[in-house]
Amino acid sequence: MSAVIDQFQRGNAAAGLWTAVTLSIGALIAVPLLSVLVIAMGPADGIWAHLLTTVLPVYVSNTLWLMLGVGIGTITIGTSTAWLVTMYRFPGRRVLSWALLLPLAVPSYILAFVITDQLEYAGAVQSSLRAVFGWTSARDYWFPEIRSLGGAIVVMSLVLYPYVYLLARAAFLEQCFALFEVSRSLGRGPFTSFVTVAIPLARPAIAVGVSLALMETLNDFGTIDFFAVATLTGGIFDVWLNMNSTAGAAQLAVVLVTFALVLVVLERVSRRSRRYHSTSSRVQALPDYRLARGWGIASTIWCALPVALGFGLPAAVLCNYAAEFYAVTLEADYFRYVWNSVRLATWAAAVAAALGILLAYGVRLAPRRTIRGLAELATVGYAVPGAVLAVGILVPLGHIDNALDELSRGLFDAPLGLLISGTATGLVVGYVVRFLALSYRTLDASLTRITPSMDGAARTLGCGAGAALRRVHLPLVRPSVITAALLVFVDTMKELPLTLILRPFDFDTLATFVYQYASDELLEESALGALTIVAAGVLPVLLMSQTIAHSRPGHR
Repeated sequence: MSAVIDQFQRGNAAAGLWTAVTLSIGALIAVPLLSVLVIAMGPADGIWAHLLTTVLPVYVSNTLWLMLGVGIGTITIGTSTAWLVTMYRFPGRRVLSWALLLPLAVPSYILAFVITDQLEYAGAVQSSLRAVFGWTSARDYWFPEIRSLGGAIVVMSLVLYPYVYLLARAAFLEQCFALFEVSRSLGRGPFTSFVTVAIPLARPAIAVGVSLALMETLNDFGTIDFFAVATLTGGIFDVWLNMNSTAGAAQLAVVLVTFALVLVVLERVSRRSRRYHSTSSRVQALPDYRLARGWGIASTIWCALPVALGFGLPAAVLCNYAAEFYAVTLEADYFRYVWNSVRLATWAAAVAAALGILLAYGVRLAPRRTIRGLAELATVGYAVPGAVLAVGILVPLGHIDNALDELSRGLFDAPLGLLISGTATGLVVGYVVRFLALSYRTLDASLTRITPSMDGAARTLGCGAGAALRRVHLPLVRPSVITAALLVFVDTMKELPLTLILRPFDFDTLATFVYQYASDELLEESALGALTIVAAGVLPVLLMSQTIAHSRPGHR
């Protein structure tokens, strides 16, 4: 008996250590976010009062409509396609199961440019329509306005639905098929079983995917600026760059953070004390229903359309531009930009995945409101615009550098200069703060599906908290760890505003290179760089698809 008591005491001590680690990580990651709050409390010279009486209602209204539209679009496309490729057989299903993730590699502003280039008045589509029907001007026909709120919703939905797709598909693959057999035996058809059984069981994963997509929507600047949609993010850049008020921009950023916190609270409240893990050890192959010819063709079209618009179209246009202007890109030190981008993205992905599993596991061990709240606070950096978050990072990093420099001068009479801020290390710190939400939320949702009885079983067999994580939880959530790391890698390759501010002197990545050329209306000359950003995301996307497909025990 005393041995058992000692064992549980050691387990409690280990859990306390993990709690301290979780609190430390959350506090460190939250420092830049708190810096933004401190900046927001500074004098704004009456700009906030001016915004309240002029453009702020428009900013908030457009932001809410944009979130609503993107939320509906990503849920509809991501969930329906995930269910079709998981449960049914139809023409092209094997290819589409991984191809549906490809739009994740395309930056939204590049897709916005390509779609506008093809659909505007002088583009290929309208020019062809005028040639076929004999129209001579825009007065002869109606065509939807591309550069509008609706256009932004369509573009961002096509790029962001893979967040919902990959997490929903992983959840569908992990579900126990016996539940669907019971549903069918009770007289419910495939669609009714999907709505009443599959969707509720996958709701944590779907909610995480939608929240990630909406946080990315809140942060986006390139698309809404190109489409001239006045949102809170656009207002932040306008206040900061045009009105020269960092405090005013930080105050608008606080509003965006509030939106992100509301998303988190709504997701948590929606499931409250419900549990979504399976209580059955029965594992069997998924049914692979064969669809009738008509339904099969319709499913192929439905799953292929977002791939064609979200990846095929921009890839084709960029390949055409790159083939014509590749020499200009190669002369601009292209290979150095590739090395810088890949190196930074790899480090950011590794660090974010490690911190994400530590945070999620710490919350699992001690699910107290304070710990979970601090962990959630550490992830809202995903909703803060990269440019404003960069200022919040520069402030604490500058203090650390100054303190280290003074210490070195006092002890060794040798100045150190800037060791973190203005270096590649500072960039990695910024990326981790920015994208920790991708890692933490993905792994938290995965750990939620592991029954708590496994923790107790591991403890009774002599495993402490660390050993249980290494020997029990990590093997079970390995697909989600890989998914989280690849998500951070792909998004780091595309990140622009944070990189522009935190990068060292004379240091460029592919994203900053493409931006500099595109801002000078030379996107054709930078097409090879843009195509490389897209291509860099293709291999991680394929690995994610393979990992998800093999996540179900007994997979074929």
